[in-house]
Amino acid sequence: MNTTKHRFSQAVLGISFSMLLAVSGTIAVAPQSAYAATASKASVVDNIIATGKQYMNVRYLHGAEAGRTDAFDCSSFTQYVYKQNGIELPRSSRQQSKVGKVVKKSELQPGDLVFSDTDRDGTINHVSIYMGNGKLLHTYKVGIGVTISDFKGSIWDETFVTARDVIGGDRQSNGDTQQPADNTPKPVKHPAPSNEQPSYDDNYTSPRYDDRDRSSDPWNSGYERQPRNPYDWFNSFFY
Repeated sequence: MNTTKHRFSQAVLGISFSMLLAVSGTIAVAPQSAYAATASKASVVDNIIATGKQYMNVRYLHGAEAGRTDAFDCSSFTQYVYKQNGIELPRSSRQQSKVGKVVKKSELQPGDLVFSDTDRDGTINHVSIYMGNGKLLHTYKVGIGVTISDFKGSIWDETFVTARDVIGGDRQSNGDTQQPADNTPKPVKHPAPSNEQPSYDDNYTSPRYDDRDRSSDPWNSGYERQPRNPYDWFNSFFY
């Protein structure tokens, strides 16, 4: 009888100890899970930037096919880089600008996508990856390709439209405030045509002439157009 009572007491103690461990474990795991979520987003951001930098100096090609890695335009580059890290994006910069959470310029953080209207015509035509510390990772212009540029004071800053967080997860409370918000209206500038003016995907001047839609046309020269250049109706291309 005493043996039975002793075994029963041991069983009760064992169950109580197991329950205590379970409760303690739950309390201990909660902050670790929160940390893991934060660490996980930071890891994704690091991987996105590392993936993009693998393609430094790869040439720019307007209308480069999705998935192509020997040449990119701005949105095929972001689409490919994010896809390699488990994030699906649409093909064009305008479509990508509608994905994810809106981010103010003053609250940019690494991994955010930055969208600009370099033609100043009300239409987004360029996308960049914000790296942090006021740097952009992107591709533009034949002869430059994938590169890292300063954001502040650049054409992409001056024609900034919006930014998006397409990664999700918690954002840093202090952010990466590389510059204060400036809501002062600015006059629209119309710079003269220049060979130094970047060319971008989604950048068409009326009437639209789209290399991607005319790939089978034997008269399609494939000439890389620059924004705002005049249209030659006789030869049917921008020069």
